[in-house]
Amino acid sequence: MPPHHTASTNGLAGAAMLLGVIGLSTSVFFIGGLSGGIGLILGIIALTTAKRTGIGRGKALTGVVTSAIAIVVSALVAVFFVWYADKTQECARRGLRDSP
Repeated sequence: MPPHHTASTNGLAGAAMLLGVIGLSTSVFFIGGLSGGIGLILGIIALTTAKRTGIGRGKALTGVVTSAIAIVVSALVAVFFVWYADKTQECARRGLRDSP
């Protein structure tokens, strides 16, 4: 009978990495902030698990970094959209005042 091998993996690390990459790629649509936040939490939990077991540290770290970047990019996009909306409203108000 052949020996039974079990692969030890850190599922949270893989999920954190996946959510971080998805968050980073969708951060310009505001969705990235949400998946980045979830990925960041899972990545931190996976890092503590990886410290204990020694498995999945690279994936967990990748998840934390990409999730953090996704959150920052989403926040910057939100600030830009608010600024842009304010500027267009300002231009529209000036245009209405100047029309005969």
